[in-house]
Amino acid sequence: MTTGRPRRDRNTGTAARPEARAPCGVPLIRALRAVRQGGSVIDTTEAFDAAEREMWDGRADAYAGSFALLCAHPVPALLDAADVGAGTRVLDVGTGTGTAAVAALERGARVRAVDADAGMVAAARARGVDTQQAVLPELPHRESEFDAVVGNFALNHVGRPRAALAELRRVLRPGGRVAVTVWGGGQSGMELLGRACEAAGAVTPAHLPRLAPEEDFPRTTDGLAELLAGAGFTDTGCAEPVWEHRATPEEWWTGAAAGIGTIGRIVTSQTPVTIARIRRAYDSLAGDITDGDGRLRLQHRALLASGTA
Repeated sequence: MTTGRPRRDRNTGTAARPEARAPCGVPLIRALRAVRQGGSVIDTTEAFDAAEREMWDGRADAYAGSFALLCAHPVPALLDAADVGAGTRVLDVGTGTGTAAVAALERGARVRAVDADAGMVAAARARGVDTQQAVLPELPHRESEFDAVVGNFALNHVGRPRAALAELRRVLRPGGRVAVTVWGGGQSGMELLGRACEAAGAVTPAHLPRLAPEEDFPRTTDGLAELLAGAGFTDTGCAEPVWEHRATPEEWWTGAAAGIGTIGRIVTSQTPVTIARIRRAYDSLAGDITDGDGRLRLQHRALLASGTA
């Protein structure tokens, strides 16, 4: 995985909006990509946010044992990009189970955190993180209260990303740093699950949420850097961390089986018979990429953007 501050790039261009695709009757892997690119059927901000709240409700433990381990990989680079060190006043938004917040505390930073889900708040507090329940784009903090704000895979879970970034800028002091991650292309772990759904004949549900077209943005280095610049941040840049995630087949399956993420919504919307077929197909496919120690090798890619308030 790449580390350190993302490259500085003031000459970002505007990428074309990805073409929308119908969600039903298309192959599952294409459907997964279409949702990531803004190609499903729920267009309103309210519906997107409501779907996110429902997805996370009661799933903190399942997340901690599965996809949280994947999402932890970019955290050191995220904190570096935000200049987090001893004494830094840090806000971690969308803290989840508190991974980034705990890492900032270990650097000697003064950390506060927020998450929209009560279960995640409880999980982060159990790890010693000062955490409040709050939903972007409204934070319970004063203007210029923090030296750094980080959001590790949080921005992709809000229906109004531009308003969310503006709120992060509000709570940052002048000259403070922001750093955020979102998913880019090339998620072999999700594609493994998608292939299992395809092999089992799963049908993509019609209710997968997407951002409203006016809220969406290109999932590219230029697209994310430009999004930060549009919110008033300067010195913006974006890196593309790539890493190999290691997990047992059971660990990787549990996140989807619990209904987490787009792939989880697809899996849990099927009939029990189809879910059983998906699991059998998954076990067969996973066996082909499991190494000698019984763990999968899963390549993932993210976008890590930063800027100055």
